[in-house]
Amino acid sequence: MMLKKQVIVCAIFTIIAAAFVSCAGVASMTGAEAPCAPVEITVLHINDTHAHLEDVARRATLVKKVRDEVGTDKVLMFDSGDVFMGTPYFSLMKGQADLEFMNSLGYDAMTLGNHEFDNYEKTPQYLNDFVAKAGFPIVCSNIDFSKVPELSGKTVPYLIVEKNGQKFGVIGLLTEDTSEISDPGKNIPISLHVAAARRSVSLLQSKGINKIIALTHIGWDYDTELARQVGGIDLIIGGHSHTKPDVYPTVIENKEPTLVVQAEAYGKYLGRLDIAFDKNGVIVKQSGSLYTIKEAAEDAEFAAMLAKYNAPIERLQKTIVGKTLVDLDAERTHIRTEETNFGNLVADAMLAKSAPVKANIAIANGGAIRITIPAGDISLGQLQTAIPFNNDMVVFNLSGEDLVAALENGVSKVEDVEGRFPQVAGMKFDWDYNNEPGTRVRSVEVKTAEGYQPLDRSATYRIVTNRYMQEGGDGYTVFQKGMNVEYPGFVDYDVVREYIERNSPVNPAVEGRITTQ
Repeated sequence: MMLKKQVIVCAIFTIIAAAFVSCAGVASMTGAEAPCAPVEITVLHINDTHAHLEDVARRATLVKKVRDEVGTDKVLMFDSGDVFMGTPYFSLMKGQADLEFMNSLGYDAMTLGNHEFDNYEKTPQYLNDFVAKAGFPIVCSNIDFSKVPELSGKTVPYLIVEKNGQKFGVIGLLTEDTSEISDPGKNIPISLHVAAARRSVSLLQSKGINKIIALTHIGWDYDTELARQVGGIDLIIGGHSHTKPDVYPTVIENKEPTLVVQAEAYGKYLGRLDIAFDKNGVIVKQSGSLYTIKEAAEDAEFAAMLAKYNAPIERLQKTIVGKTLVDLDAERTHIRTEETNFGNLVADAMLAKSAPVKANIAIANGGAIRITIPAGDISLGQLQTAIPFNNDMVVFNLSGEDLVAALENGVSKVEDVEGRFPQVAGMKFDWDYNNEPGTRVRSVEVKTAEGYQPLDRSATYRIVTNRYMQEGGDGYTVFQKGMNVEYPGFVDYDVVREYIERNSPVNPAVEGRITTQ
């Protein structure tokens, strides 16, 4: 009988102790409202680094500093995709150099960007190896990898991370345009991101998770719309559009506040958010800042890690292939919206190289030309950074009617600064920004021995473009109608390099090939 009383007394003391440590218990003991102390967490994030590792040792300094300041268990660190493509680091190491630093920095999760799927059907090992060796979860809520054994089961549709004694849900969303603007292949379907977000949020909430973070690679405008359309997301960490927000963080009210952030691109900034949640998972306090990574000191450990990669990179970068008398303009808002001298040079190089297979028109997508090269000597490293995708050239016949349709596609999304904008040689065209997409091209002329002549919609023209576009990338599905297709074995980077070597010093100009109101 005595033993039973002791058990009862023990149970009573356990209940009382539990009441004291709970919010409800404190309130009942005091007879007054006593809300839980807010749950505080610090979030670090980066996106669209595109293999820009030159300042990774400075990034490490900032990450370590924040963790020392608030405590490692109170810091979450995320990447919103597009680690691949963009510099000689990727050209030589295919993402493995980036991965070494990411693993060492201890990321909590990453979502994939469209450039992770560049050339995936032809060279799947780059992404497969990256995912296999990642020391952190890769979360993809709207990508179906079930038909790809190398990736199936190695990514997750959602994730629960525990920090500071709390559980945080994480989802990942990729732009549906990836099937057009990259090369995931038919076995990797990408579903609508809004529906996938609702599904994943609901699953997390059913598990009692009320603090949810979305890692997205869909672009800033779609991020803010996502915040309005899908309830339950507390924080959206975006990528794809390379946006540096005017207001950081941007707050979207949808019953409860949702924070939307991005950190531009190329490793220039590291985003930091300090957030407090109430017991219901609602953000009650927040502050944020974008650290300029270039301003930080280098971390010695990471600088030593980077040094082993720099020797081959430096040799590559120092090899001079020619000279330009003017800046070769690939500014993102130029190359994707208007004629530029670099676009002309690339298209001219493609057309010159394809002369033996009778091409008379060249079309390059502006998104394939990545950086401006300043006047002066041009190194291999600069050129490979500017033209990083190693796209094969393809030559085919196309009707004038379909050529106009291709140009309409090229100017259809100028408002979104998409990479499909056409840079051309052997032709010129005029278009009207104010018209609806699909009706913007007003006139097209083709270069002949007698000068420019109006395009004949019923005639056949010999087009050279890159394989990505010829296979329907960037919305150029009309190119799949091309006849007498030839694959001459030229790669865009080598084509431009040879052209510069042969014509150095180059001095391209904007010539009126593309005009608009």
